[in-house]
Amino acid sequence: MKKTFVCLMMMWLSPLWAQNPLSGLQIGREIPSELEAFYKDGLAYLAVTQTSQGSWADNMGQQPGVVGITLLAFLASGEDPNYGPYRDVIKKGAQYILTQQNDDTGYIGNSMYNHGFATLALAELYGHLQEPDVGPALQKAVELILESQEQNPLGAWRYTPISKDADTTVSGAQMVALYAAKNAGLHVPEKAFERGLDYYKTMTTRDGGVGYSGRSNSGNTVRTAISSLVFSLYDDYESETSRRNFMYVRSHKNENNGSYPYYQFYYLSQALFQGDMSEWQLWNQKMIRVFDATQAQDGSWNGPRGTTFSTASALLAMALNYRLMPIYER
Repeated sequence: MKKTFVCLMMMWLSPLWAQNPLSGLQIGREIPSELEAFYKDGLAYLAVTQTSQGSWADNMGQQPGVVGITLLAFLASGEDPNYGPYRDVIKKGAQYILTQQNDDTGYIGNSMYNHGFATLALAELYGHLQEPDVGPALQKAVELILESQEQNPLGAWRYTPISKDADTTVSGAQMVALYAAKNAGLHVPEKAFERGLDYYKTMTTRDGGVGYSGRSNSGNTVRTAISSLVFSLYDDYESETSRRNFMYVRSHKNENNGSYPYYQFYYLSQALFQGDMSEWQLWNQKMIRVFDATQAQDGSWNGPRGTTFSTASALLAMALNYRLMPIYER
């Protein structure tokens, strides 16, 4: 019988002192058998449900950002885009993203959410996938992110490339994509990162939480995890905002204060991994129990944003155990 979303929430809030499946694990040197099993089944589910066009047919599965996140789930565990068993899945997904890009503007999809996550996937594919179109497409996508920030008075991003306002979730997708592009060898001006981080400083509340589109908004865990992550990727662990963000994340990590738990898991795992390895290890232990117990028999996880997004995000929340993508390095 398919395990339920309610079961996931109950296990998420269970105590950390439950039985530890990672006793004796040397982090970074061994992959727990439970994780390997459910990761393998999750990838198999994603592979068999991909459409011939390279997208996925369920809710949100045709959005290029979701396709990008799904491709990252394959790449993060070391699947080879040219020779591995899932090479065709990765190639079809990459080609689908390319078909969704405007040749003139470089814009991918119909929202900056889509653009950011699709750009992140292209950055991780660049230099690995033997497709000549990936490099030029990535360059155009990065240029659009930079141009969008340049004309934004807040130095950040929102739903469209020409938005004059901003929010911390859309901006996080662009910031991580820029970091990945820089890791891939593209030129990204230092001022782009500095302006983006300045925006997150203005959005951090007194208790260290991060608001949505204004400092007056109360903070929540996922937005604060995004902020903590982007500071860490900039190698800023000591500034006041960075420290306050991480303290908030550490104190609120077990709270379910969002409608999209897999999205929260995705960012929480990265923020904790970058911020404190011991905190991440405890979180990782619990998440392995949660995901192992809540995976459906077909290898998927289901949530408010659809099965493809939920499954890919669940896998990516666990992919830090592999640490094979540059953006997942510490």
